[in-house]
Amino acid sequence: MQAKVVRLTTTGGPEVIEWTTVDLPAPAAGEVMVEHTAVGLNMIDTYHRRGIYPMALPSGLGVEAAGRVVAVGAGVRELAVGDRVASFGPDLGAYATARLYKAASLFKLPDAIPDDIAAAAILKACTVEFLVERCAHVQAGMPVLVHAAAGGVGLLLVQWLKHVGATVIGTVSTEAKAEAARAAGADHVINYAADPVAPKVRELTDGAGVRVTFDGVGMDTWEASLDSTGKRGLIVNYGNASAPVSGISLGVLAQKGSLYNTRPMLYHYYEDPAERAAGAARVWELIADGTLDVTIGQTYALSDVAQAHRDLEGRKTTGSTVLSV
Repeated sequence: MQAKVVRLTTTGGPEVIEWTTVDLPAPAAGEVMVEHTAVGLNMIDTYHRRGIYPMALPSGLGVEAAGRVVAVGAGVRELAVGDRVASFGPDLGAYATARLYKAASLFKLPDAIPDDIAAAAILKACTVEFLVERCAHVQAGMPVLVHAAAGGVGLLLVQWLKHVGATVIGTVSTEAKAEAARAAGADHVINYAADPVAPKVRELTDGAGVRVTFDGVGMDTWEASLDSTGKRGLIVNYGNASAPVSGISLGVLAQKGSLYNTRPMLYHYYEDPAERAAGAARVWELIADGTLDVTIGQTYALSDVAQAHRDLEGRKTTGSTVLSV
């Protein structure tokens, strides 16, 4: 089977994204061939493209996609031709019309979850599941801060946090994004283009600060995260949308109130098969029952993925982005 795929031979800006046509071999033992119907766009894709997360070159790009099984290799019993599936990696190569997967990296989709929703949500929603439930252990009544609250992960974070009973403060860059965050359930929204974040957070929490800060932006919001988080609170840095946090003395955590800080990765929370199955089941449940409303803010043709990267990095997108195949 032929497939059109992205191959990177160097790292850099969106202009390094190149397309080629390849002949896919029959699946080997333990492998499955999937014809994609929708592909997800994520910040992690830009980290790989830019070289922030090192990878061997040449390389594919993209981790999130949904589609249908068209062939299975020897020993694959849990999946069959015609099954609808999705994946969030970790192997790169989702920017493709079809590809080979290790069967163990695929999730079978329930009938209630459309392909475009799966491609828009599986990586982001599973990220939110582990961040809220298993990393930060957010409890009802906790005040929490969500940076980039109108982004793909941000909107899902707001909804999940409200589901567990937290008081959510979100930060955004425009009034349109503020409306999106409010619609998702944010109790308070701070437009950082107009108001400094930390003083406003302290005002909203009667000076105490939040118990947990979820920061997917990185260096640009690090100081605000430090100053917004209350004594013995937790800062969860889960992304580098601006730049990685670096050059920081651990002593600042003591000075700011004996804070905790973690830099978790999705794949470390989805390695164990039992945790993996339970986490995905929880995600599908909350999407199917309407607790999580997956917002597809924009759709691009897969061939226009370079422009999608430009818009994502330029903070011109809202919610999740889907690349149609």
